Amino acid sequence: MMKRTDKDHPEAGVTILEVLIVLAIIAMIAAVAGPRLIGYLGRAKSETAQLQIDQLGNALQLFYIDTGRYPTEAEGLGVLMTAPPGDGSWAGPYLDDEAGLSDPWGRAYLYQEPGDAGQPGITSLGRDGARGGTGEDADLSL
Repeated sequence: MMKRTDKDHPEAGVTILEVLIVLAIIAMIAAVAGPRLIGYLGRAKSETAQLQIDQLGNALQLFYIDTGRYPTEAEGLGVLMTAPPGDGSWAGPYLDDEAGLSDPWGRAYLYQEPGDAGQPGITSLGRDGARGGTGEDADLSL
């Protein structure tokens, strides 16, 4: 004689209504949590860009110590990875990876030779890629 299990019982299982209720609850949670998570991601990209700019500033200092000068605007930040022609004092690469030369939005950092202040400039134009802005669109610089 076979034993009867709960599977064989006509009331066993999940109804379509129960599945829809669970999906509705998941959708409500996603609707509330989604914008917050996106905001955290945007803030994380801005913070990452600022950390990368600081790291590039440190790499420029090491370049300066080795060569006695900052890179020209024509050389740009690429000189931190590849030796300039004819410069025997270059002791780089000064970065671990060329990916550090691009901001989290995939654009190259802007480099400006030192002016009267004596410090080079490194800038990311933020998420929008345009000067100015607020929040994630704000410019970040050294």
